[in-house]
Amino acid sequence: MRVRTPWIEALKKKQEEGIDPTKKSSTPATPSNRDLTPKRMADSYHRVVIPLAQDPWLLDNYLNASGHIRLGTIFMDLDALSGVIAYKHTGESVTTVTAAVDRITINHPLKELCDLELSGQVTFATGRSSMEVSIQVAKAPKEGASVQKEDVLMTCAFTMVSLDPNTKKPVAICPVKIETEEEKHLFALGEKNYNTKKARAKTGLRKQAPNNEESDLIHAMWLRQLEYHDPNNPLRKPPNTHYMSTTTLHSSQIMQPQYRNRHNFMIFGGYLLKTSFELAFCCCAAFSHARPTFLSLDPSTFENPVPVGSVLYLKATVAYTEPVASSSSPSSSTALSEDSDKDKDNKKKETRVQIRIDSKVRDIEHGSTKPTGQFNYTFSVERDISVVPQTYEEFMVWVDARRRAEGLRGSIDEDGGGVWGKDGGRELRVTE
Repeated sequence: MRVRTPWIEALKKKQEEGIDPTKKSSTPATPSNRDLTPKRMADSYHRVVIPLAQDPWLLDNYLNASGHIRLGTIFMDLDALSGVIAYKHTGESVTTVTAAVDRITINHPLKELCDLELSGQVTFATGRSSMEVSIQVAKAPKEGASVQKEDVLMTCAFTMVSLDPNTKKPVAICPVKIETEEEKHLFALGEKNYNTKKARAKTGLRKQAPNNEESDLIHAMWLRQLEYHDPNNPLRKPPNTHYMSTTTLHSSQIMQPQYRNRHNFMIFGGYLLKTSFELAFCCCAAFSHARPTFLSLDPSTFENPVPVGSVLYLKATVAYTEPVASSSSPSSSTALSEDSDKDKDNKKKETRVQIRIDSKVRDIEHGSTKPTGQFNYTFSVERDISVVPQTYEEFMVWVDARRRAEGLRGSIDEDGGGVWGKDGGRELRVTE
């Protein structure tokens, strides 16, 4: 279970003790003599089967209006499972939270409703406060059989961080003990992800200006927009090109205790993934006037916790688009390329659309505001459509999204296409 105490009991205990467990304290609660002996990956392994094919009422909670499995609900399960796995590794004396989702990708599309097996383990931990939890979602095998590669629907990696329950400061955890060649490979992959995140933080747009190639693309888009508004130039913005400012969608909602984490007074990360995914899906659909197909959740971070009773604000923006046929050429993805000007055979072409979700949380009195994270979803739509930035801020959003798309293409080259699924999002599937 994600939650162990009924809300009314947790609330009553908080009121009786007069202590707010969400606030920092100067007195550590983590024992100083904790056993930090290295643990095997298998020690944290956990497996759950969701009997969707056997239980119609359970299936009800996972289906959307068109009979497709709601990926947002699966994302909630993934985050909940990552917490279970993390606590099997760390023990109950620490508070473990989701710090980042390194990537969620479709490997093989699910083509029929079936029981799903969610399984995973801690695959990277060096003794610091963080660990990587690797999870896969697959078609549940028959009893006694193992999961086949072609039955793996989805793979993902969560970065979890352990904190002292009182001080909220990071605490050390047990490192992982490597025993087999497969575990050595998994550990090396986790180490690579860790180093990639550190490198990305150093080269972000807040620390480094756009490079020469990016500056040239920005300048070319700006010049093209000048031509669109030149009364002496017949060139006009193509009907399938849309300004970024017209693509935004907003949502706001009060955070209710039904979606709290196991510590009772904070919202659990899986609900934020579900909510941000569904807004991203709506934003992509409104932008393209087509039904989007989910391809991946790119590396995304959780910056600040979301308290129960606070107000969550989400903003969805179409940050970047690229035609599928010419995605191997970075320059062809510029929003104002010659192909975009022609808008020909619009409904038969395919475009990858990257949606950026920016989130922030405010207390109910709206006295303070904190960013809670940024989420980046990539969809495929059967349209020839593009987005173009206008302001400097929008150009930076576009450049950041373009870098993410290039990083994703690099992952495709490494794993033979699995990042976007073997079908690239084209085959029929029973997921969104």
